[in-house]
Amino acid sequence: MPKTLPQRIVFTIVMATIMVYGMIVYNVALNTGGVTNATFGMALHEMPIMVPVAFVLEFFVVEKLATALAFTFMRPTDRPQFITYAISLMIVCIMCQL
Repeated sequence: MPKTLPQRIVFTIVMATIMVYGMIVYNVALNTGGVTNATFGMALHEMPIMVPVAFVLEFFVVEKLATALAFTFMRPTDRPQFITYAISLMIVCIMCQL
């Protein structure tokens, strides 16, 4: 897990970008009736709008809540990789509701 501020920023950018792209591809596929090669290109057009919004929400609001939720079923002594997965899962669960 990120320990310093630059690490937290990079982690948040990566998480927000991947999550937003996946959700946009899903929405474009629903609107166009299926997934084609063009779906992935069309999804890129909304990225400049959605990624900054997701970054701000995730960095300032969701990250602390997701960490607290993840540690309700994880222990600090668990493997760091599984803690990272749990926090990432909680971030996605919270952000997909917004």
